[in-house]
Amino acid sequence: MKKTLILTTALCGMAFTANAQDKEVNVVSWGGAYEKSQVEAYNKPFEAKTGIKVNMIAADNPATPLKAQVEANNITGDVFDIEVSDAIRLCDEGALVEINPADLPAAPDGTPAAEDFLDGALRDCAVANIFWGTVIAYDKTKFGDKAPKTAADFFDTTNFPGKRGLPKNPKRTLYLALIADGVPPDQIYEKLGTPEGVDQAFAKLDTIKKDVVWWEAGAQPVQLLADGEVTMATGYNGRFFDAMVAEGKPFEIIWDGQYMDLDMFAIPKGSPNPEAAMEYLKFATDTQQLAEQAKYIAYGPARKSSAALVGMYQDGKTEMAPYMPTNPEYMTTAVMDDPEFWADHDAEMSERFNAWLAS
Repeated sequence: MKKTLILTTALCGMAFTANAQDKEVNVVSWGGAYEKSQVEAYNKPFEAKTGIKVNMIAADNPATPLKAQVEANNITGDVFDIEVSDAIRLCDEGALVEINPADLPAAPDGTPAAEDFLDGALRDCAVANIFWGTVIAYDKTKFGDKAPKTAADFFDTTNFPGKRGLPKNPKRTLYLALIADGVPPDQIYEKLGTPEGVDQAFAKLDTIKKDVVWWEAGAQPVQLLADGEVTMATGYNGRFFDAMVAEGKPFEIIWDGQYMDLDMFAIPKGSPNPEAAMEYLKFATDTQQLAEQAKYIAYGPARKSSAALVGMYQDGKTEMAPYMPTNPEYMTTAVMDDPEFWADHDAEMSERFNAWLAS
């Protein structure tokens, strides 16, 4: 049975009433170093401020259990950290709670949330927390003085021998193949929108297919590199940062052709604790908390007002700016995610990709 939420605390400048001691909120996220950053930046201060317990649940992709729960009409999660294309699709299907930007906390200087969030960070049913990149990383001990520098080098197993780690999905592989084949970043989706462009991407993937180790969870490419199973892998920039800076792994990131994306918080209709879920979402996406997350992982905050508050890593000595995917130096060759494209084409691309894998 759902309990009535009656709060007595002021949060993010909004007064609300509550009996928080017996309340909780279930947050489904991606696990690993990313989850740790959310626990430190969002969950602990939220619990301290409200008395509402936060249960963190890890998933390889939180959209998968969200879709399953919606289809089964058995919602057990309250807040899901999902990608933009999933947020658009599920919102269109009526599965998510609509969010009014006017209800979100303003920036410290009073700038409304609708003006403070970066472009694309606010959707009808979701609010972004981070910008992140899928990047290439390599083991510096494997190549000596001749280090790889570009996306094309990832596909060059002659000059840079060894296995390659790639995610088992079309969204994070087809774009890289086209970049490596000389397609400019701003023309990727124009290419993928044609049969010829899709053929070109798969033809490029064919050149390294026999050398690929496929991964499905965010922690795997880091582990593949650490174990020496691959010499290069694509993966989430924050995971590689954590391995390099927190664990001292001899990795280096190639920023050429990074794939830029957003993660967003969404609340499913029928969540067990809808009021607590909304208060968590508001708290986690305010200026200070988004900046706090950057102390623990190299993902860019989704608010403009957070940028000036980003400084050092939690070790007190590592400047975060060189590791941020939103660093202007890295944006020149970045491919921005096109969520509308994937909302429309994910099924057909996945079908062809799976058939290609099996061939």
